[in-house]
Amino acid sequence: MSPAGRRHSAEPVSGLVVDTRRLGRRAGSMMPVARTVPSPSRIGLDLIAIQEGADIDLDLRFESVSEGVLVSGTVDADTVGECSRCLEPFTSHVQLHLTELYAYPNSVTEATTDEDDLYRVEDDAIDLEPLIVDVAGLTLPLRPLCTEDCQGLCPECGIRLSIAEPGHAHETIDPRWAGLAAKLQTDTDQT
Repeated sequence: MSPAGRRHSAEPVSGLVVDTRRLGRRAGSMMPVARTVPSPSRIGLDLIAIQEGADIDLDLRFESVSEGVLVSGTVDADTVGECSRCLEPFTSHVQLHLTELYAYPNSVTEATTDEDDLYRVEDDAIDLEPLIVDVAGLTLPLRPLCTEDCQGLCPECGIRLSIAEPGHAHETIDPRWAGLAAKLQTDTDQT
């Protein structure tokens, strides 16, 4: 098989690593990538994340530009979380919007950009996982809620207010007035 034939038939490597040989380096070339892959690891924050092994739907476009490959599109996945108000587990869905340049080796972009601020094309492949991790960290809520109107927990007994009886309340006395309340209770008991 000729090298050109191999380049034309190149398929994405696997998972979140995409082979760009089929795209080539001619500016303006475009390659769509639409597939579902399992998450290679837990992606997200402490209280909410895409679980390892969960399906990640990629709908991306890879465009060759003079300095590298511009990746744009969406990543969809289900998330599993714990409500920050009531601590109950819940599931939801996240859509991540990606637009990022992966620089070619020895490009001007690679030479003029800080090491930590740049994604790279390595061996004609693009690893999407670090980008997805970064975008998920910026997109997912720091304080996720099971529902927008979650009432949380009762500060006195800890019951979820959504399942407590209507008018759930506890009679509390300010400790500074407790002595007076006890005296008044004693006085009414004697009369």
